[in-house]
Order: sequence, then C-alpha cells, then structure tokens
Amino acid sequence: MNPAGKTRSALQDVVTREYTIHLHKYVHGRSFKKRAPTAVKSVVAFAQKEMGTSDVRIDPKLNQALWERGIKSVPHRIRVKLERKRNDEENAKEKLYTYASHVPIPRELFKGLGTVTVDTE
Repeated sequence: MNPAGKTRSALQDVVTREYTIHLHKYVHGRSFKKRAPTAVKSVVAFAQKEMGTSDVRIDPKLNQALWERGIKSVPHRIRVKLERKRNDEENAKEKLYTYASHVPIPRELFKGLGTVTVDTE
C-alpha cells in the first residue's frame, strides 16, 4: 500500500498500451500440436499480468494472426494492443476487462519497440 493508506481506484485506470510479446519463449519446447493453443493462452496470461484484470477478451484478428502459419509455426514475436475497459454488463463479476487486439508490424521492425501508452481518443 502507498503511504497515505489508500489504494488506487482501478476504475480510473482505463488505459490502452501496446506491447511486444515474445511468444517464442512461451512455446519453446512445446510439442508441435500444442504450440498455437499455448501461444493463445500465454497472450491471455500476459494480459492478465500486465493489466491486472482476470477477464481478458481476444480479438478475432489477433487469434487469426497467432494461427496464421498453422498450429506448429507460431510467430516468434507479436505486437499487441491491450485496452483496459469498463465492463458495462449488469451482472458482471469484474468491473474492468482487457481487450487484446493485434497491431500488424513487419517481422524486421520489432527492434527498438518498447511499451507505448496510446491515447484513447
């Protein structure tokens, strides 16, 4: 906890960030028929860890990008935009959810890209 004894309100933390996920370290050593499903699960786990929400929703374009080269040859890196949003459903367990979408970038341009906070306007 911070010195004032107050915790930050997560509802005010509606934010959008871009990350590069190094998928190869998550699927290295996995059997071929489990590589793409492991990559999807690792993107979800990464989003949960970075954004602090247990509800993570994957954009169909991101899923398509992960599965594009088949079940065996998952891309080594992928650029992902994670958006923490308010959950407007009436009987929702969580007040926030994370929406993960794909940012298409050529393979040779991953060098030097860090985490970027994106304006939501």
